[in-house]
Amino acid sequence: MVALAANSPYLFGHDLWDETRIPLFEQAVMVGGSSYANRVSFGIRHAGNSIMECFEANRVRFPALLPQLMDSPPEKLAHLRLHNGTIWRWNRPLVGFSDDGSPHFRIEHRVAAAGPSMLDVVANAAFYFGTLTALLNAADPIERRIPNRNAARNFYQCAQYGLNTDVVWSNQKTGSIKALCEEVLVPLAREGLLSVGCEAADVDRWLSIIEQRVKTSQNGASWQRRWVERYGQDFNNLVQSYRELQSQNLPVHTWTT
Repeated sequence: MVALAANSPYLFGHDLWDETRIPLFEQAVMVGGSSYANRVSFGIRHAGNSIMECFEANRVRFPALLPQLMDSPPEKLAHLRLHNGTIWRWNRPLVGFSDDGSPHFRIEHRVAAAGPSMLDVVANAAFYFGTLTALLNAADPIERRIPNRNAARNFYQCAQYGLNTDVVWSNQKTGSIKALCEEVLVPLAREGLLSVGCEAADVDRWLSIIEQRVKTSQNGASWQRRWVERYGQDFNNLVQSYRELQSQNLPVHTWTT
């Protein structure tokens, strides 16, 4: 997801990672001291038995940043939710309450950048939910096949190099992220979307955007770099060109410079 959606190669005039937002946020919230460091992170291991392990890790590893005593009844989990709100895993578990007052867990998937167009955002969501559904339905859970250290390496490699990186997949072999998307993940996404009743025409429409983005190697980050290569570091005009193309509601793989 981070490789496909990478969209922030520049910061303060410097050409950095394809998705510079990730290291920027991690560094910005390192507030000093070993106990407080790494409040933004990929995480140190997979949960073994329950999502509650994440909240226990919060309690043990991270002192309260916002020590506030609240009068809410214990079953509202106000203190747990406030504390969890100061720790930003890139896939973050959240406790919420439905309209009828019943509690629920959800996962905040924070890795994908916004844009460049609304079509790209919807295609990203389709790819994510389809792939996740297929992986969750697999007999052999993906977390048993990819150690956390490999998943973390893949994550940061993709943030740094986008669609031009190599990753280690479940067979422990290294290969290009583009080949992985084309040969494994897009078919999984199609399978997952169809399994939950999505119309085949809609599945083809949205996943074709992902397929073409991979084929052309053009996401938001690579388009911005091509624009700068042609016109120089004129970031005001870069943003203007970005906005004009975005307003045409065309996916980023079709954008020209």
